Amino acid sequence: MRREFPRRLHHEVPPWVDAGALFHIRIALDRNKEQHLLTDVPLARAILDSARLYERKERWQITLFVIMPDHLHALVSFPVQESMSGVISDWKRFHAQKNGVRWQDGYFDHRLRDDERGEQFAMKMDYILQNPVAAGLCRTAKDWPWIIHPFAGESDD
Repeated sequence: MRREFPRRLHHEVPPWVDAGALFHIRIALDRNKEQHLLTDVPLARAILDSARLYERKERWQITLFVIMPDHLHALVSFPVQESMSGVISDWKRFHAQKNGVRWQDGYFDHRLRDDERGEQFAMKMDYILQNPVAAGLCRTAKDWPWIIHPFAGESDD
């Protein structure tokens, strides 16, 4: 008997996961719809501004946030009183309504466990930071303007 995958993945954080757990989140555009790239200057600025606003309002805590033309990567944690899926859904809905962004349904999430905080964490950070370089969008990660990286100083977009 063939087993079907669920149409939507559940993204609720289990109660046994510590508050402040770090997640790698990947959110993509709906590639079947014609639309502006996330790296178009006004849209990229609006995305970074809203990400910072969500941080100021304590909806999430940003460790790293990188915008690519058709998706974004974030390393974020969520306060105990916030639902990860609720925060991301609200954020995506805001950009859909305000900026006409048509997102792919759902998103990818991966919790970095405590045993991944050392070398695995460094590898995940490097993977995300090098994404624009690997895509041929810039020469070095430091050249990429669409980033929030509090530990290395933010870029001046």
